[in-house]
Amino acid sequence: MKVKQFRYPADNLGYLIYAEMTAMAIDGGAAREILSFVEAKDLALRYVTNTHGHMDHTVGNKALLDRSEAEFLDNNTLLKDKAIELEGEEIRVYHTPGHTSDSVTFHLENILISGDTLFNGKVGRCFSGDLKDFLDSVKLLMEFPGETIVYAGHDYVEEYMEFAKQLEPDNTHIERFLGKYDPAHVYSTLDEEFKINPFLRFNDKKIISILQKRDLPVGTEYERWESLMSLM
Repeated sequence: MKVKQFRYPADNLGYLIYAEMTAMAIDGGAAREILSFVEAKDLALRYVTNTHGHMDHTVGNKALLDRSEAEFLDNNTLLKDKAIELEGEEIRVYHTPGHTSDSVTFHLENILISGDTLFNGKVGRCFSGDLKDFLDSVKLLMEFPGETIVYAGHDYVEEYMEFAKQLEPDNTHIERFLGKYDPAHVYSTLDEEFKINPFLRFNDKKIISILQKRDLPVGTEYERWESLMSLM
């Protein structure tokens, strides 16, 4: 299976997962571009779905469904089935609440499509209000191999790297990451995230020291996570 990234209208990122004959759109706000790509590749759009229910991610659903014979996979279906099959290959679905209570992450081969749960360089805001669930979701994603590619729901790379530099100005990995940043293809690996993303480093001694200097609680893992999230 292959993954094609689509930007809309400015910083949202949607995705098309496709095989030889069929495809699935995730957060398909770039509906026109997705449908053009599907037609050019002689594919059938089989499924339309979302990482979560925020309108900026669902805005393309109607156009995609109206102009194809695709089936809509709602959140209940995703969480019940926990996997989607496309031409005999499996796309796993993980419930990753935190940004919203309905957030999910899709996993295929060495790729995570993480919506607004895990960004490239940061995590999403906790609109659900449940920081404990959010921590559990982030820890789940951290368990995947380091070479796993992270495709997020927005391109906030430059903004978030500026935040990371302010927090940790001597982190040389940040400039290296920015040096390979390409707005036409936005991604990171988990290995890179472990070096540049302070929100995955709540157990890192350096991050703990930074939090201590700000008089923020660091006694437990959850307190460190809560302290980091308070900096947003």
